[in-house]
Amino acid sequence: TLLPGAAAAQTPTAFGVLATEPSTLDCSAIQTDPATLGAASIYVVDPAQSEARYIAEEELANIGANTAIGTTNTIQGAFLFDADGNPIPCSTIYVDVRTFVSDSSRRDNFLRGNTLQSDQYPLAEFVVTEVQGFTMPADGEKTTFTLVGNFTLHGVTKTMAWEVTASRDGKTMTGSAKTEFNMADFDIEKPIVGSVLSIEDVVQLEIDLVAINSAT
Repeated sequence: TLLPGAAAAQTPTAFGVLATEPSTLDCSAIQTDPATLGAASIYVVDPAQSEARYIAEEELANIGANTAIGTTNTIQGAFLFDADGNPIPCSTIYVDVRTFVSDSSRRDNFLRGNTLQSDQYPLAEFVVTEVQGFTMPADGEKTTFTLVGNFTLHGVTKTMAWEVTASRDGKTMTGSAKTEFNMADFDIEKPIVGSVLSIEDVVQLEIDLVAINSAT
């Protein structure tokens, strides 16, 4: 069972990799008994209604500028809230990077085997350590906030911030988040092979989540 949480509101920060050390927050209890973290409600991600994607700008021979987009719905995770509707730190999202699919199987195979080395590093993980500017939305209303936490990709962990927009409808919470990272920050070599002449250093990440309150 994959179970997470969130945190305290402060002045929102810019999204992307931050120039701070990853948090040493102990979130081990989330795997066994989330109630020990003070969770009163748990919103569990529904993979069938969720999607993660990367967006990279590249230059292709005989084509020119091109936007590469890979998607997957192999996502797990959950968000924890206390009795007052405040998010609790340790919420975690996992994405299986082996399952990203773009419009090119050759690109997908190269990313899996060479760039992301996903047989060795199959999961991207984001563990929330702080939530900035969050207010639990009323039914049908939207809220915007920033998630800050430890993002692990390709065996490297960095502090990262995501910009999030979310809404709630009964027991269902829907949200969209975005961030970006420099491949060099995660020891990722640029996937320049075949017709790829060049690729931008910065990759955008987006995720659309539907999470359902697991309370009966």
